[in-house]
Amino acid sequence: MTTEPIKNRAEEYIKLEKHPFFRSEVEALLRDDSKFEDLNDRFYTDLSFGTGGLRGVIGGGYNRMNPFTVKRATQGLANYIIKNVPEDKRIAAVSFDSRNYSDLFAEEAALVLAGNGIKTYLFTGLRPTPELSYAVRLKKACSGIMVTASHNPAEYNGYKVYWEDGAQVTPPHDKGIIAEVRDVTTNIKSLEKEEALKKGLLVYVDNEIDNPYIETVKALSLRPELIRAKGKMLKIVYTPLHGTGTMPVERVLSEMGIDVFTVPEQREADGDFPTVAFPNPEIAPAMDLSLKYARERKADLVLGTDPDADRLGIAVPDGGKYVLISGNQLGALLADYIFSSLKELGKMPPRPAFINTIVTTDLQNRIAESYGAKTFKVLTGFKYIGELIRQFEAENSYSYVFGGEESYGFLAGTDVRDKDAVSAALLTVEMALWNVSCGRSVLDHLHEIYKKYGCYQEILIDRYFKGESGLNIMNNLMKTFRTEPPLDFTFAKVSEIRDLKDGTTFFVQKSRKEKNIDLPPSDVLQFLLEDGSLVTVRPSGTEPKIKFYASCRAEVKSSIKDAILSAKKKLESIEEIINGYLPD
Repeated sequence: MTTEPIKNRAEEYIKLEKHPFFRSEVEALLRDDSKFEDLNDRFYTDLSFGTGGLRGVIGGGYNRMNPFTVKRATQGLANYIIKNVPEDKRIAAVSFDSRNYSDLFAEEAALVLAGNGIKTYLFTGLRPTPELSYAVRLKKACSGIMVTASHNPAEYNGYKVYWEDGAQVTPPHDKGIIAEVRDVTTNIKSLEKEEALKKGLLVYVDNEIDNPYIETVKALSLRPELIRAKGKMLKIVYTPLHGTGTMPVERVLSEMGIDVFTVPEQREADGDFPTVAFPNPEIAPAMDLSLKYARERKADLVLGTDPDADRLGIAVPDGGKYVLISGNQLGALLADYIFSSLKELGKMPPRPAFINTIVTTDLQNRIAESYGAKTFKVLTGFKYIGELIRQFEAENSYSYVFGGEESYGFLAGTDVRDKDAVSAALLTVEMALWNVSCGRSVLDHLHEIYKKYGCYQEILIDRYFKGESGLNIMNNLMKTFRTEPPLDFTFAKVSEIRDLKDGTTFFVQKSRKEKNIDLPPSDVLQFLLEDGSLVTVRPSGTEPKIKFYASCRAEVKSSIKDAILSAKKKLESIEEIINGYLPD
């Protein structure tokens, strides 16, 4: 946009934004012509309300997270609820994590819902994402809002929208809500807090949700007697990375009889995340402090959760050092532990099911299938796992047992319908203790899995492209991969190209395309190689970046080490090809 339209939009926002901090940011930019690039980024577009909700940089402007954008989005959600939900079922739950302004955004959202006659349960303090999902189900709410930007850097915030089953919204609700949000301009209904409380449209909650949620997590334990007998054997170091995990993780483990040492510098909630650049257990430096304490205390297991406690990362000892376990590896370990335990204990449900995403390792599927489970692949995003669980229940077809995604998200059971790092932490501790009782380490367990199913190795390559120009770069990259796809990765040629945007598979050797993909349309390309390796390309749905996933397998012939090296050489070749497509 040119200067005048941008400034007009900025002046319009100033009139609509009631919060002085966010309003003053834009006022200062309008006074300084040298800051036009920043002003343009805040107003060249509106912060997109995507299929999962909002996420963006905190600040004043239509393309930022602030009270006005939160209220406008929530008014759209309220409009959708009013049009589609009977009046006596218009109930919502709202929670928030430790990010800056999360409490403000949560209260503003709750007051807009109340202003539209929707009874809203608002937590008195920060709570994890899985507990919000649980609260929606417990309170029989028709919708929920979790104010969080998950594992993004400190400058971000956002919110995720849930529907009555406790999962993030999926079709047709997602598109219906998006349409309503787009139609909202200035007609936002909101009550003052005192009035909302007096009318019973705003209700604060805490222990009435906390206690049953904690009991539900504890009930997922497969071997509680093992924990009672030997739980004190494990030395555990835990970091919540300044997020919401402190209370629920410490409480669950403590009540199960497990001692845990929480990293003191990262125990308290802090939206600036002062000890880490990225509050994400997927990223190795985020675990540095916890590994320091692990070495000092000779810990048997290290746990880390992200700010809204839906992702879990772990590290385990390997000789004199600690190694980080990837999300793909932890999912495989948990799948093997859960399904083998259910089979051994005679507790396997009828028609057991396992679900993971199209970018998650097939190793997990092979494990689950070996124990008689039916496995399913869904699009990236935990909402699709929740959607499939709902479908199982509606059809009375399968019994969901466990599932997850490569990005450190896991879910056991069905009381929660989003990834849950609290229950995953408990099951990981139990899995580690079970291995100790079997006379082996967690790494020994992983290597036994490799020997049985093959050694799988994965990489994730992502590149950030911010702003208006970044969006164009990513669109052009996806276009290039479609029009000039890689057909040879040195160690193996491409046999199939799957395009989830139009649901087709191109069979390279036969030069034939078939419409055969039964998944919702998505801007995703997958390259299946002749040796079974898989490369996936997709723009992120929550951050300004494009992602490349690769998975390779090698048979264990002589040693685990040799198999790992063999698979990693393939990954290096894939990375070299991908880098050739990326701009300098």
